[in-house]
Amino acid sequence: MKKLNELMQPIGPAVNAHRRSFLRTVGAAAVTGGLLTACSTADLQVSPDGARAAAPGDVITLPGGDLGILNYAFVLEQIESRFYELVLANPYEKITAMELQLFQDLRNHEVTHRAFYRAALGSAGIPDLTLDFSSINFRQRTDVLEASRMFAELGTAAYNGGGKYLTDPENLAVAGKIVSVEARHVSIIREMEYMNQTAFAGDNIVVDAGLFIKLEPMEVLPKAQKYVREIIDARNLPTNVA
Repeated sequence: MKKLNELMQPIGPAVNAHRRSFLRTVGAAAVTGGLLTACSTADLQVSPDGARAAAPGDVITLPGGDLGILNYAFVLEQIESRFYELVLANPYEKITAMELQLFQDLRNHEVTHRAFYRAALGSAGIPDLTLDFSSINFRQRTDVLEASRMFAELGTAAYNGGGKYLTDPENLAVAGKIVSVEARHVSIIREMEYMNQTAFAGDNIVVDAGLFIKLEPMEVLPKAQKYVREIIDARNLPTNVA
């Protein structure tokens, strides 16, 4: 398993500069993506442009070791980033200026994460996925906020549950920076969804050990698979670490 900095060496100094920028600004809106045009139902089934894009029905087999966990995280970052791009492309009725700004920040964070993994993993990364969000009504505020919270909680739980399988300290450090951002996303989305209520730190998220949610990869991927038209094969991911 190569370290992240080794994975980036063949790509050139521009990628290293991108990584340094990411590490400095994780938790801030570091990457600005342009607003997309209004989308139809068909537009919610999308695959990014590029020769490496996967096709619906393909089986994408994640590798083992650290590289498998990093690609597992890349799956989730592709889903989250594209979701927020679509939220901004097709904002729900009566979205407030504050909500719009918050979604722009969330989008920027997730686009940064996606770009970081794509650059860091290079040819060792999975292809761009074909994503399907047609089950989400982007015109309904309740649907968007519920989906936002679900994706943020799933990402946080995935990093918390999968981080222990990373063997390289550098990889673990990067994952730790990202999960801290994902956790903050959970809190702000819950506050948006249930303003001035207890949901900011509700009973379903505050457990005896404190504010901590975690899931194993085999618990996360079936939930994520709903939004991916390729089949994610995770049989090689590490498991059963105490």
